[in-house]
Amino acid sequence: MGDPKGFMTTPRQEWPRRPVEERVRDWNEVYVPGALLPIISKQADRCMDCGIPFCHEACPLGNLIPEWNDLVSREDWRAAADRLHATNNFPEFTGRLCPAPCEAGCVLAINQPAVTIKNVECAIADRAWEEGFAPPRPPERLSGKTVAVIGSGPAGLAAAQQLTRVGHTVAVYERDDRPGGLMRYGIPEFKMEKHHLERRLEQMLDEGTKFRTSTVVGRDVGAAELKSRYDAVVIATGARAWRELPVPGRDLTGVHQAMEYLPLSNRVRQGDLETSPLSAAGRHVVIIGGGDTGADCLGTAVREGAASVTQLDIYALPGAQRDEDTEPWPTYPVRVYRLSAAHEEAGDLRTAPVADADARLFAASTLRLDGDREGHVRSLHLVEVDARRRPVDGTGRTLPADLVLLALGFTGPDREDGLVDQLGLDMDPRGTIARDPGFATNVPGVFAAGDAGRGQSLIVWAIAEGRAVAAAVDHHLTGSSRLPTPIGPYDRPMAV
Repeated sequence: MGDPKGFMTTPRQEWPRRPVEERVRDWNEVYVPGALLPIISKQADRCMDCGIPFCHEACPLGNLIPEWNDLVSREDWRAAADRLHATNNFPEFTGRLCPAPCEAGCVLAINQPAVTIKNVECAIADRAWEEGFAPPRPPERLSGKTVAVIGSGPAGLAAAQQLTRVGHTVAVYERDDRPGGLMRYGIPEFKMEKHHLERRLEQMLDEGTKFRTSTVVGRDVGAAELKSRYDAVVIATGARAWRELPVPGRDLTGVHQAMEYLPLSNRVRQGDLETSPLSAAGRHVVIIGGGDTGADCLGTAVREGAASVTQLDIYALPGAQRDEDTEPWPTYPVRVYRLSAAHEEAGDLRTAPVADADARLFAASTLRLDGDREGHVRSLHLVEVDARRRPVDGTGRTLPADLVLLALGFTGPDREDGLVDQLGLDMDPRGTIARDPGFATNVPGVFAAGDAGRGQSLIVWAIAEGRAVAAAVDHHLTGSSRLPTPIGPYDRPMAV
């Protein structure tokens, strides 16, 4: 470690955000440009190089966190970039989008604020691009084997890059007009500017990965036909089947899924549309769902100029610290009050005057939606619920709502395209693609990775699955593999 007393002498300092009034007027990332590098070496000094680094166990990628923290504290950026990329294909994505379970598992977090692992990771990744430490790595020779990867989210891209680098000819099939999956059309620009994605895609093209966009496998090209063209197929289509809200008024105009709303806003940023047909401008917006997708809708609606925005969370308002009985260290504490950039903005701007905190109403359950004579939603009726989600008498409330966004999560892969049925894939009871311990489906030569097999999860788990399935496919094609297998398909986050 660079400073043996760093964790005692240096307080935690995170990458500062731009002032709220400034950042809500644009779509740039919320952080102060250039403000991370001046503080990050000292922050890396806070890493204790503990004998058993639980941050390794907390991160499914197995990131070599104490090693690159030490290298950053010594400002050896090239070596730090090498160690970071040894386990993570896309650290600039995870450094911006991951909720950092590694920090929850930091040994320092037992009784102090954790090391800013996520910020260090982001600083290394950005410095690597600036200094040319992330060049394309095309294979020395081709294997003669071909692989189709269906889906270009983090799992699909990680699998494709790993397989390309060991010499297989890989084509990535993407249903949208540009690759990237939800990283392109689901994640708002203020969380990750798309030039980070474009840069990695250019790297992959230079390495030899091919992309087939605007192609829905199962509709534009038959799944069986595609399988016959390739020596192996990896299904990494994600979990796009969204949860519904079965309440009266769901069919009113103005009630939309979050993943109908967010892609349109992203297309405006891409230049495809002048304005979003679902823009929140001047409208009273209610977001149902308390997770990250709901927060993405919140930040987007604020920037679009909504008249008001309220987010409903069915869980009770959590405390500021983890509950050591139910979510002890080093598990990731789900029920902790966190203030995302979007919630900070909404709180400062008072987008929801009736909220319990920032823009959120907690322990809130939707009873029904009411509309006007033209069938457009105009109000939402809710009630407070107890810990068992039972209504509490006398707590009914009505909110104005002419745009209601459902951010209730996802259940598994979307089956409307016919891919699953055309291949005859077995499904598990959760509605995801069934796999054996080697990520293989019941159809020979067909593998599944990411949320399509795991269910809705974090970006780090998707990348880890992509890397692991690449090793399984490589072994299937050649009889052996030197590619890493960071996780198995049945591995799950640490839990009590």
